[in-house]
Amino acid sequence: MLIFGHAWIESPRFVKVFSIPEIEKTEAGDILLLEPLNVSIDLARHCQKNGLPYAVTISEIRDGVFANALGAAYVVSEHEQAITLQKIAEDYLFDTKILVLIENERQIDTMLRFGIDGVIFPTAISQI
Repeated sequence: MLIFGHAWIESPRFVKVFSIPEIEKTEAGDILLLEPLNVSIDLARHCQKNGLPYAVTISEIRDGVFANALGAAYVVSEHEQAITLQKIAEDYLFDTKILVLIENERQIDTMLRFGIDGVIFPTAISQI
């Protein structure tokens, strides 16, 4: 399981970005965090074209399928969506990893039971 933002584990920083100029201000090793594709499709295409690692939040399960097709490294979803999307990702051999935003360590147990790729704590997320 991937764990981002836990105090015991070193992990990359996820940086919320809303424009190409903001992308240009990020550091090497950062993972760009985009809003849902319906508002960030141009940024997702820019990241794909330029080989930039990015994550995208999803509000619909089908957005996870689109994010995978657009080369997203990660999708961040709610627990219920992640369970369904994880099965789809396994069936279709996604390269994109499924993450769930969690608030405490106890939630890791639940994500493990459902085979979710990883979790992300809010401390892993910053803004420009």
